[in-house]
Amino acid sequence: MPARPLSSAQTRAVIAALHSHPAPWRYGYDMARETGLASGTLYPILGRLADRGLVETSWEEDAPTGRPRRHLYRLTAEGARLAAELGAAPQRTSPAGQARVRPSTGEA
Repeated sequence: MPARPLSSAQTRAVIAALHSHPAPWRYGYDMARETGLASGTLYPILGRLADRGLVETSWEEDAPTGRPRRHLYRLTAEGARLAAELGAAPQRTSPAGQARVRPSTGEA
């Protein structure tokens, strides 16, 4: 049986965060703040999504002096299609790991 890439609330929260800003590249730290996921949860999810062709990755071109380059992420066309098909809405996970829908702020 093939793996289901969006089977956990945490994975759906990451897909929703990427889908909420589909064009620009996103930093892991920004997604961690948006989803409430710890780095030990977020980065393995991003890696699995990249392995499945749903997320593409890149390195930051020019990092400011004194800071290493950051890894960047965004949905592929297939990832965006799947997120839209599933009706991905921005989510934030609670400390208990349960996903909850974030309220709309009315901002684009």
